[in-house]
Amino acid sequence: MSVGRRGIFLACWGALLAACAVLHAGVGYADPGGVSAPARKIVACIDSQDAKTVARCGKGWLERINGYPVLHVKGTPYEMGYQHGVLLRESVRENMTTLLEIKGEQSLAEVGGIKLKPRNVIEMIMQIQKPFVPEKYFQEMAGLAAGAGLAPEDIRAANFIPELFHCSGFAIAGDATVDGTLYHGRVLDYGVDWGLQRHAVVIVAEPDGGIPFVNISYSGFIGSVTGMNARHISIGEMGGGGIGNWQGVPMAQLMREVIETTDTLDKAIAVFQDNPRTCEYYYVIADGKTRESVGMAASWEKVDVIRAGEAHPLLPHAVANCALLSAGDRYQELVRRVKAGLGKFDAESALVLMDRPVAMQSNLHNVLFEPASTRFWVANAAEDGSPAAEQPYYAFQLSDLLSRTPSLEAPDLAAAETGARAAAAVTR
Repeated sequence: MSVGRRGIFLACWGALLAACAVLHAGVGYADPGGVSAPARKIVACIDSQDAKTVARCGKGWLERINGYPVLHVKGTPYEMGYQHGVLLRESVRENMTTLLEIKGEQSLAEVGGIKLKPRNVIEMIMQIQKPFVPEKYFQEMAGLAAGAGLAPEDIRAANFIPELFHCSGFAIAGDATVDGTLYHGRVLDYGVDWGLQRHAVVIVAEPDGGIPFVNISYSGFIGSVTGMNARHISIGEMGGGGIGNWQGVPMAQLMREVIETTDTLDKAIAVFQDNPRTCEYYYVIADGKTRESVGMAASWEKVDVIRAGEAHPLLPHAVANCALLSAGDRYQELVRRVKAGLGKFDAESALVLMDRPVAMQSNLHNVLFEPASTRFWVANAAEDGSPAAEQPYYAFQLSDLLSRTPSLEAPDLAAAETGARAAAAVTR
């Protein structure tokens, strides 16, 4: 990249991050009182009778469990992408329109008389990272584009947006919890005014040759920023610095590799150590089988692994059997809450750790994983942008979701599309 182009590129990113910083400005919140769980609604979605198959497509299907959309995809990368695109077509199209045509066309800054837009920046990143992206992800994005009836370049551009996410996370286990159970919390703070919460979906994937996993995601996205697999590995991330260092595998695809291919903590860490990386990101990774967890600082230069109970210059307050990841006052509050509740945490009180102000005002989703049992709880920001921490949590279990089957009475959209194309050919 030329010096001039790189200068414009970095200036644009500085403006974009400044915009994000405004969205992330926090507000005060009442002290949750140690680990006393505030009144909150938890919607049970395990073995739920209130479930309805919406539609089917090949080996994939879409259902709603107590109103929450759950997308099941299965097969080759292209097949999983196609099922995703067909079954969530309207949601994918609406989400892509918002991200790429509305938000993506908003000017962020003027540098040397040139107006710079998010879409321009994302496409620049995409071209830099393209040589590092495994072919299977391009195949999945191609299937998604075909299923949703969109241009492949639009799907590809949107799938590089997760490079902007900022968050908090923790893992607690051993004598920090009531019975030693490991809980892994993940707070995703991002611009709720982009409307991603309207397209929230739990994706249950069974890739050919891979490990089944759950991806807490949004219509149109194939990478992961919050996920867990059937081998009891869970992961979440937090954005850092290093803007402009894009020569590597995108963060969301490295995380997808973890949940699709690894069954131990060391193998999960090796995904980051063995692949070229991009900007600075921080991760919490947990293994429910061993009740072990790590915090990890990964950049284009190095990977630092911080074992549970260890301190780090950026995370100075070590707590035994805990990996705690956040920044500034939010980190201080997370540490305070954990110390106040040591030995008392169960699933419900662990949710308190993700309440405001550990979660920002721009809190897009919160997820609590219990990797040993594959249970997880997820909350999303409200339509009006109110933080996820203040919304109901939906309780699922990956093993339960993998055992479910679709109703054959639901429409088969793949068959309907095939019939429509055949009819059109006859008409012509």
